[in-house]
Amino acid sequence: MRRILPRLIPSGAQNFMPKVVFIDPNGVERNVEAPLGKSLMDVAIDNNIDMEAACEGALACSTCHVIVDQGWFGKLEAPDEDEEDMLDLTSNLAPTSRLACQITMTDALDGLVVRLPSRVANLLRV
Repeated sequence: MRRILPRLIPSGAQNFMPKVVFIDPNGVERNVEAPLGKSLMDVAIDNNIDMEAACEGALACSTCHVIVDQGWFGKLEAPDEDEEDMLDLTSNLAPTSRLACQITMTDALDGLVVRLPSRVANLLRV
């Protein structure tokens, strides 16, 4: 008879929650918890980070534009063509610009650092 051993989980690992650092346009940093599987946009909204997110994550605007720290940019999945199209319409575009609604939190992104641009264009406003 084969004995099945319980899977050992390090103490505290079951409660692990990644952290994200948001840096506002004035350089003020906010370190917040980012639940696994949530979009970075939702994490910002849930933590009262100043992000408009006009289309609520429908990939129809660029108001959740963030500038990812260079050291983290390569750890993200590449943006798809729809995200790149929306980024083309944003102001303050940087080489590491992304839309926060398209970044899903994983344990590998613990410590992610993003900067909020000084200006965001809302193309949904008339």
